[in-house]
Order: sequence, then C-alpha cells, then structure tokens
Amino acid sequence: MNHQSLSAFIWSVADLLRGDYKQSEYGRVILPFTVLRRLDCVLAPTKEAVLEAAGKDHPDPMLLRASGTTFFNRSPLDLVKLVGDQDNIATNLLSYVQGFSPEVRDIFEQFEFAAQIDRLAKNGLLYQVTERFAGIDLHPSTVDNNQMGLVFEELIRRFAEISNETAGEHFTPREVIRLMVNLIFVEDDDVLSKPSVVRTIYDPTAGTGGMLSIAGEYLHEHNPQAHLTMSGQELNPESYAICKADMLIKGQDITKIVQGNTLSDDGHPGQTFDYMLSNPPFGVEWKKVQKEVKDEHQRLGHAGRFGPGLPRVSDGSLLFLMHLLSKMRPKAEGGCRFGIVLNGSPLFTGAAGSGESEIRRYVLENDLVEAIIALPTDMFYNTGISTYLWILSNKKPAERQGKVQLIDGSSFWKRMRKTLGSKRKEMTDDQIDDVTQMFGAFVEAELATVLDAEGKEVERQIVREGETAPSAPDGGKVKLAPLSCIFENKSFGYQTITVERPQLDEDGRPVLAQRGKAKGKPVADTSLRDTENVPLTEDVDTYFEREVKPHAPDAWIDKSKTKIGYEIPFNRHFYVFEPPRPLQEIDAELDEVTDRIRALLTDMRA
Repeated sequence: MNHQSLSAFIWSVADLLRGDYKQSEYGRVILPFTVLRRLDCVLAPTKEAVLEAAGKDHPDPMLLRASGTTFFNRSPLDLVKLVGDQDNIATNLLSYVQGFSPEVRDIFEQFEFAAQIDRLAKNGLLYQVTERFAGIDLHPSTVDNNQMGLVFEELIRRFAEISNETAGEHFTPREVIRLMVNLIFVEDDDVLSKPSVVRTIYDPTAGTGGMLSIAGEYLHEHNPQAHLTMSGQELNPESYAICKADMLIKGQDITKIVQGNTLSDDGHPGQTFDYMLSNPPFGVEWKKVQKEVKDEHQRLGHAGRFGPGLPRVSDGSLLFLMHLLSKMRPKAEGGCRFGIVLNGSPLFTGAAGSGESEIRRYVLENDLVEAIIALPTDMFYNTGISTYLWILSNKKPAERQGKVQLIDGSSFWKRMRKTLGSKRKEMTDDQIDDVTQMFGAFVEAELATVLDAEGKEVERQIVREGETAPSAPDGGKVKLAPLSCIFENKSFGYQTITVERPQLDEDGRPVLAQRGKAKGKPVADTSLRDTENVPLTEDVDTYFEREVKPHAPDAWIDKSKTKIGYEIPFNRHFYVFEPPRPLQEIDAELDEVTDRIRALLTDMRA
C-alpha cells in the first residue's frame, strides 16, 4: 500500500482510543508506537547477533556494529513476544524500551511513553494497542526509509491538524516549506545533478522536523543519489521527540537533533551549514533568555552570534536571523543560502541606530539579502497576520550582487475547503512554481488582471520585463500591479539628520555660546529641533538646501547627531493607486437607491 493508505491504517488505532483519550491526545500513543514498531522491524534481522554480543558484556560500540545500524536493543523481547504474555505486558514493554541505546531511549522519554503505557494499562487498552502494532509490517524490505518518512510525516500532520496548539506552535504549513525549499535549492545546479553529492541542512527551530523532511524529499526527488545530512534544535519536548523519531526513521544521525533553547544554549556551537531553514515564533518576547543573549552580545560582539545589534525584548525573531547568519558556511568553503519566515515588523520597526535597524544595516551592507517574498495572509495555523519569507546568501550569483529582489506573493493562494485554526488559505503547486520561477529568473514582473466589460475577472497573467501585457476584451480593461521589483541595497538606507535652529534674544538675534568649542556659534533652541530622513542615494547638503533652507533660512545640521538607518517599506513599493469613481457615477447610484427606497415606502403605505 502507498504511504497515505499505510498512515491511514496506522491512524485507525485511534478507534481503540476513542472515549478514553481526547482527539488531540491520539498522537501521544500512535506516534511513539509507530516508532517502536519501525525500530522493532529494522532490528529484527540482527537481533540474535546483538543478543549474543550483549551476553558477552560487549561495550555499546560492539552492539552497534552487531546491529548494523545506528542504534540497538539489548532486550530479548520484541513486540511479537510481548503480545504472547498478556498478563505482564506493561512490565515487559517498559523493559523492552529500556533495552534501546541511549539516543533512542531519549525519544521515548521525551514522549513520556512510560506514562502512556501506564494510562493504557489502567484503561485496559495496552494489550489491544500493542497487538495492533505488532501486526503491522514496517520492515525496510516492505517500507523503505523514504516511504516510512512520508508515512510518519502524514501521521504528524494528522496529529497537528487535530491539535490547534501543536499546529500553531510547532507545525509550518507544508506548502510554505515547499516554497522555501524550492528557493534555497533553485540556484544550486550541483546539488540537483551531481551523483553522490553530500550537503548539510539545519533548522534552529525544528518543531516536528517538517522543514528538514521536505528538504530531504525535494532532494531525493531531483537527485536520488544525493545525501542531505540534517541537524536541528527544538525547545518543546514533544516536538523534539517527534522530530528526532522522524530523523531516526529516515536513517539520519539523531545525535544532530538537539533539545534546548537555541538562543541561550546553542546546540551546535562552531558548526556551519550549506542550507538552513527556520520559522521562528512570531512576535514572542525573549525576556527569559535576555541575560544570556545580552551577555554574549556585549562580551563577544561580532565574534559571537548577536554582534550587529539586539532587537526590542518584545520580539525575538531577528535574534534567530542573526543566529542563522553565524551558522553560514563561509563562501570560501562553498557558501550558504537560507530561508526564514518573519512577520512584518523586522522590515521596518526601529529608527536609525536601533537594534532592528542595525541588523538590517548589517545584512544589506554585507550584501546578504537575495530576496524577500510576501506570503498570503491566513496561511498559518496560529495567526492571520502578514508574513514574509527572507532568502539570504553569502554566495550570490553575479547578477544579484548589490541588489535585493522583492516579490509580492500575497495574491498567490486559493481558499481551503476546511479552515484549520487561523489557516484559511493555501498555495497550489502551480502558484509555488510561479513564485519560484520569478525568483529564479531575477527579473521585474507585473501581474496583469484582465477584466471584462462588467468588471469581472477573466484571467490573470504574469508579465515579465520585456513581455507584452494581454489585451482586454471589448469594453474591458487590464489592471497591472507590480509583482517582482529589484532594488540596489543602498536604496533601503537613509541618514537621519538633526536640524537645529538658533535661540533668539529679545531683539530677535541669535544667542551665541560664550565658552568652549562652541564659543561664538549660535546656541540651538531645543524646542525647534527637528529630524529629517535623507535617502543614502541622495547628497545630504543638496537635500538640506532644497527641502529645509527655503522654510528655515537660519537652520543648520548638527552632523555629530547623524545616524544611518535601514528599513524595507515593502508595501509602499507594491501599492497601486485606485482612482475614486467619478462623482456623476456615485450620484447616479445614490439616486437609484433613493428611488428604490421611495418606492418601497409607497408600497408599505398602500
């Protein structure tokens, strides 16, 4: 059977749990039992060899060698033997799990599997559930690693969709991940074509491992001989257990999946990666780790992770971006590209000199931002806000160097048949391909919407630079809106200048300083102080003479207070002015409504 059928068959165990477990708790039983049965089947061929080595008190490395895989179990039990002793199944199942190697035991501890065994036993369900799983053939000769990974991912998705809390905090929609994966791989011909190529990928907010899994699927689909080594870190124990189990099932080295807070306790110190993906929590404060983060910032500066600056405590998403910057494989070693999903505030929050502005300044002045893509609203399970996908790289192709591409993908969606939490929209495969192609082509483009004579939409078409827009039908029109825009890095920068005006004495003459370096110079009147933001692309003195001097001839710039800032006013670049309807048309419509109301009142009186 295919992976959907197999996952549906496994999930049918939920029929046994109904009544004793809430729907949102089914995964706490089904996921660890699925992992247990898979490991049971994987170890079956070498079971006797491992038991023989264990009987001779051989150390763990010898047991690993005997098992022929990355884990072992020293217990003489397996699931089939367990169901042969119904009276002692709880004790024996706990003993069997304790027989696994430490990294595998950790998975079951994070699942709190012992508590689930106890609960199932008390409800008289443990034997039935164990028997059901013992009858499922998950041997690698029947279900290979790739298919088993798809099965487990489908089970994770089912679990996430019936638990809004889990879905919102730890599960990124599949189509968003697919778009991210497309964009980080699209320019790397080597990884998509060369046989036996090996690459590394990392997710510092791994959740249940969805991003890592889909990246692996993508690479396997395009280059089956390529190998992607996956690393990640996750704070939530249950999500960590699921992610680690998923990696184990896929044959990955699970020691590379670490639990803990990425910001305060980096689980992969000193390591760098070829690719990275992340969907950090939106707008979540970082007060709990403030001491550790500030200490690293002050103590290590740019030698640490947070050298460029610190954002306000109310939103830590830019801390994850800086963490990823520190994990980029150096350009001399092949470089790195990564994607991160952020809300709108990192684009513009913070004035010149603030932590947020300094972080934007760092990534733009170091030419690390390749593109920013606006996603549709209502795409995520726990929020309907606007979200943006940032693609950063230290190995930009020549044509991208010194430039940033902005893509408005907010109209690329279709409505879902069934709402899941806050998620009401999804991107189709064709829409993901459209955005991927716009990024890959690196050209400016517009969206042409063709309307008929009645104003109804007939078709939509992406018109790239140099292409001709479609023509409108008789009486109709074509509306054009920007989709892909390309800017110089410097166009997002500005200088905040401080404009001073003099204090005046009773006679209206400037008051002059009497001492110090400012002696003989006009004293500034702080009540008249003002600031102006001057684009980096424009000369400050020219701007001052044109914009300030005509209105305040006695003004001057205090250049000691000048600050450089950066912001990315995304929506401003994609705003399309819609002229108001002619007054005659509005008047005619009002007259028509008034006449209709008058007629209704006349009928009521009659």
